[in-house]
Amino acid sequence: MNLFFKGRAVLSGATEGQAVVTHSGFNTYASFFTSIHGSVDQVICADSSNPELFGKDLADKIICLPKTTGSTSGGAVWQRLAEMGNIPKAVLFSQKIDSLAAGGLIIADVWAEKRVITIDRLGDAFLETVRNGDRIKINESGTVEIFK
Repeated sequence: MNLFFKGRAVLSGATEGQAVVTHSGFNTYASFFTSIHGSVDQVICADSSNPELFGKDLADKIICLPKTTGSTSGGAVWQRLAEMGNIPKAVLFSQKIDSLAAGGLIIADVWAEKRVITIDRLGDAFLETVRNGDRIKINESGTVEIFK
């Protein structure tokens, strides 16, 4: 049985991929610290305060989260990841995206020409349903399909 959720397309696009899920706030700088400060082939989550994602490779994944946390450096982190070419396919927010994450993802899209599809307002039921490893399909309108 496939499940559908409708959100708001902040940065639209269509893709399919594998979900990585956190139920706590995602600290962009802490999560990508190791990846942006060196030449790496993987994007391993370095945020030890987020046990759901710590140590997982986030490149080419679809990150499912409630919201982001952290400082104003988060925007620069998204741009740096995009310039390196090792970015997630998409970021799916159950809540409304915050301005720092939105700004960083838009900058990565415009300046580095690397789009991370971004959908917000998917709702609590989305985050309660999606699991690590689930296959997800996203379409241009902001509809997210979880294959179960």
